[in-house]
Amino acid sequence: MIRNKIHFLWLMFLTNMVNVAAAEVVIVGNRNVSKIDTATVQKIYTGKFISVDGVTITPVSFKAGTTQRDEFLKIFMNQDEEKYTAYWTVRRYVGKGTPPNELESAAEVIKFIQSTPGAVGYIDETEVKDGIHVLLRGKN
Repeated sequence: MIRNKIHFLWLMFLTNMVNVAAAEVVIVGNRNVSKIDTATVQKIYTGKFISVDGVTITPVSFKAGTTQRDEFLKIFMNQDEEKYTAYWTVRRYVGKGTPPNELESAAEVIKFIQSTPGAVGYIDETEVKDGIHVLLRGKN
């Protein structure tokens, strides 16, 4: 009886881990931002693009250490947190800009992008609802 419960709990744990690993990060933006590609995302999040199709872009990010940020960095930036932070440390030191503002949750990212013309962010695909403008999907 106890053994069956342990097996069941273990199976549930593994199922949840697969679902988390299969999560897809999507790039979202204000309605006035055009669809973009991965190269453009990389330029936006490294401060090399400040506008797309004449629209001034304001990127936002999740705080360091979050699953969404880790997935975003891996999928879209081909970097880990250490490299990305080091990049922005140098860039800020030489006066070439500051990293994107960091928000706490998908709800904050969604609220920001919907209320800020030119805003771009990323969220987990499971957070995409009606009215959210998806700019680019990324596969894990």
